[in-house]
Amino acid sequence: MKHIKGSTEQYRSSQNAAQQRLSAFGSPHSSTTLHVEGALHLARPAFLPPDEEGYARLRHLDTGLRLIEAAFPQVSTDVEVCRLACTMLEGAWRSRALTPPREEEQTTVCACPLCRRLPTPPARTLDDYRWRQSAGRPLAVKTWPHRRELDSVLTGGWSWTRQMNDLERDLGHRHRFEDDILVFHEYKRVVDTIDTARLTRHVEGRLAENFSTNSARALVSGLFAAHKRSVDEHWLQQHDAGSVTLPQTNPLDQGTYSALQMLDCLFWHVAPDTELWQEENLASLLLCRVIDDMADVRADALTGEISNFWLADMPTHTKALYAACAIALVKYGCMPEAHSPMWNTWLMTTTIVWMGLTGRHALWFDGITQGLPPAEDCPLCDLQPNPCTGILTHGTTLAIAPRPTAPALSTRAAELSARCRAEHPTAWPLFDAELHAFEALHGPWYGDTDNAWEILRRTYIAAVEASSAAPSPDRARHVQQDAGVVGSERFHTLHDPRTGREDTALLAYMFGCAHPHFLWNATGYRPTDVAGDWLDG
Repeated sequence: MKHIKGSTEQYRSSQNAAQQRLSAFGSPHSSTTLHVEGALHLARPAFLPPDEEGYARLRHLDTGLRLIEAAFPQVSTDVEVCRLACTMLEGAWRSRALTPPREEEQTTVCACPLCRRLPTPPARTLDDYRWRQSAGRPLAVKTWPHRRELDSVLTGGWSWTRQMNDLERDLGHRHRFEDDILVFHEYKRVVDTIDTARLTRHVEGRLAENFSTNSARALVSGLFAAHKRSVDEHWLQQHDAGSVTLPQTNPLDQGTYSALQMLDCLFWHVAPDTELWQEENLASLLLCRVIDDMADVRADALTGEISNFWLADMPTHTKALYAACAIALVKYGCMPEAHSPMWNTWLMTTTIVWMGLTGRHALWFDGITQGLPPAEDCPLCDLQPNPCTGILTHGTTLAIAPRPTAPALSTRAAELSARCRAEHPTAWPLFDAELHAFEALHGPWYGDTDNAWEILRRTYIAAVEASSAAPSPDRARHVQQDAGVVGSERFHTLHDPRTGREDTALLAYMFGCAHPHFLWNATGYRPTDVAGDWLDG
């Protein structure tokens, strides 16, 4: 809390300008509000202290952190939060393994607009998990300059997000792939093919010659990822050997989950020093992880991931609120006013797009629910765009009010609508209505119609048509697999400085906000006894 900086005047003025532009479409007739408490002010549970092996891991971590801090005192705050996050992880894992899980707080059925719309989770089998590939499909056009095994949508997403952020003010991050040792620690299938010791020596040598605060942060990030992996593996091995039995839930509450995920994401998406602890930046980091957790929850239940939203010890209503916050932030990220005051503002929009284009989107994962839900009076459609700034500090309030729509489509958006009407007439009324809603948020769209249409017809429109028919896991799997194919074919076009941001904004809206809300499918998860092996390593 002591490091977080409050909202800036520049950010507030941008937010007000966005709201005024939306208000020009007509004032909403009525609104419902839902309040989300500031997570870091909530009381946190007492975890069991680490065991002897846990303290040994923490001492090993501390040795590396002290060396970095002595050489580069500029990253002392990063070092402090790395110690905090790793200590939390150790305590949470031990508490999960040795403390009986509490009964989930479901004594009464919540009647709020969000909980009323929670989907029924589909039955699950191990076949549902075969999609999980760390590296994703190989990219048709390389975005990673050196290593073939890293040439995927997933790892290409790191450079893509940087380029999106750096178009106006290049901070020198855009092409510094070799500094990202965090990538090599994080994705285990890839890490086995890379000499991490050589790479670490290379980074340290460059630091000695040419100091960079963000390069030093990469070293802290690498230590954090390595520690996180070692504690994950330790408890999974104990479970596998029968020494402990890990439940498919975990003891994280709202405050601890939020702190851990904010710190976790902070290491992967480093903002400039002036914005690193800005509450707008931290809120976007947390909600970016919420979206990732929503889609990853089933595999995490099997692989033992401790820091997952849907496995955490939180009431369902709180989880629904966080999922709604993520959708509201995706909407806000589609607005041009969102991107001027802060460097890391494209993080949420790029995250939801690459999840869709690697086949990791919640729809492709959880399958297609039967029948399209009604769009009239839909609280998810009517969620107002919101940066959710105070989700960690003073809280944030979501508003549900009739959404604005643009009276007429711009030339290129009208061309997309015309193609849909000609090729997919049953999906056209819904697609056309969503384009009008998108342009109310975004303004006239100036993207690449050929590229956007090719992606949308094989993802969003294919999913709408599949949802309109009888439920079929096979059809959901087909959409998922083809999303990976079109992602590998078309991902590079999103790097185009002329149309890439336009296309990314439209895809983020369709994958994250458009009716039916396929992202919302993931909110119906409940832990169940699905046995399995260690996926992903």
